[in-house]
Amino acid sequence: MLTVPGLGGSGPSHWQTLWEEARPDTVRVELGMWNTPHRNAWVTRLDEAIRQAQAPVILAAHSLGCLAVAWWAELSPQPYGWPVAGALLVAPADVDRGGAQAELKGFSPTPRTPLPFPSIVVASSDDPWVTPERAHSMAADWGSHFVDAGPQGHLNAASGIGWWREGQDLLERVIAASGDGRGQALPPSKARSILAVSATDAAQTHYLGG
Repeated sequence: MLTVPGLGGSGPSHWQTLWEEARPDTVRVELGMWNTPHRNAWVTRLDEAIRQAQAPVILAAHSLGCLAVAWWAELSPQPYGWPVAGALLVAPADVDRGGAQAELKGFSPTPRTPLPFPSIVVASSDDPWVTPERAHSMAADWGSHFVDAGPQGHLNAASGIGWWREGQDLLERVIAASGDGRGQALPPSKARSILAVSATDAAQTHYLGG
């Protein structure tokens, strides 16, 4: 699995860093220029990491990293489910909104092409970087299953979610939808049905009040 941080990278208490430390199969994509991101440079670094990894690859992206994933899919078309087999896209930054930071503008406009792999978009109801409605719209454009995390801020270290067990549960659902266990991608309709049921189950207790 590859983690894809956003603007400024992910610090020691961020769930991405904690996952990297705890999961031997997980490494960070070193996008470089963390505080002055450049879309094409980030997409190139991501593409290199994906090509160097042992496919199939699962991505776990946060904030502006989600836009890097969307732009990679836009600029580097792949067959459905290979080499990227699935993605967990957390708190995608709204780079198109008025007043967005200058560092985000280079990633605008947000790609609207459906992603060629199963994916879940997770967003909170009080994220300062993206409204729930905008996050839901991005998920719809990308063909992603949407999960509302409730009032959790930007779903980062400042949110106090630590290891983020609920995120791990959602990640496992992405993995379940990514293939049949023999390295073969599931048909898109089958993958979507798995995500729609399982992702909701995974988030039910914490996010949906079940």
